[in-house]
Amino acid sequence: MFCNARRAVLPGAMATPSAPPVRVAVRLAAPTAELEALAEPLLAPEERVRRDRFLHDGARREYLVGRWLLRTTLAAELGADAASLRFVENAHGALSLPAPATLRFNLSHTKGLVAVATCDGHDVGVDVEDRLRRGRTTEIAHRFFAPAEVAALRALPEEAQRDRFFAIWTLKEAYIKARGLGLALPLATFAFDLDTDPGAVGLSLTPAARDDATRWRFERRDPTPRHRLAIAAATGSSPIDLDVVWCAGR
Repeated sequence: MFCNARRAVLPGAMATPSAPPVRVAVRLAAPTAELEALAEPLLAPEERVRRDRFLHDGARREYLVGRWLLRTTLAAELGADAASLRFVENAHGALSLPAPATLRFNLSHTKGLVAVATCDGHDVGVDVEDRLRRGRTTEIAHRFFAPAEVAALRALPEEAQRDRFFAIWTLKEAYIKARGLGLALPLATFAFDLDTDPGAVGLSLTPAARDDATRWRFERRDPTPRHRLAIAAATGSSPIDLDVVWCAGR
């Protein structure tokens, strides 16, 4: 594997930092036939079973390239063999490394892009979305977003609503994935505010979310003209030092 570094330290989600930054590494790849082939020798038996369930070639490729990127990224961080890595899956399908490993990670993929985020000692979540995908985004927002998010979305000009939808959706996905809960955590139990402090990300929680908003930092990025990426990391008062690298197979 080789990676062409595109490093960025982005503004933190909260106020002036009171602690040193925490590195969150994000590795990106475009799903290609080359990377799909590189994934095959690395797969565990259960991953091969899941691979064989995919009926659509594009979805299968995204899955395989995701496994390649996940295994090679973790192997580089841990100094381990990519094919030897084993994972633990919780009741909500979230993966982790067996104890006593402290490295946290998360994986996301969409049409044209795969992303892996890692952070040592802090829960982390990543989501990537294709903003050109078809779908009635405002209807999805009305069904799943918190009332404050829906109101902020409706207040925007119609031409800006689709972009705002993906900004909120990726943040929500990154947060529930960092919590390790997935959609077991209803999306309306927490809300993101992108308007009160321009350039920052505000988070408010209902009691049903059972969390402390001050634990979390968020970052947003557009890795390509069509893709939106969001990171959630439980780094508390420490800002995120975002280390973004595009990767490819050799």
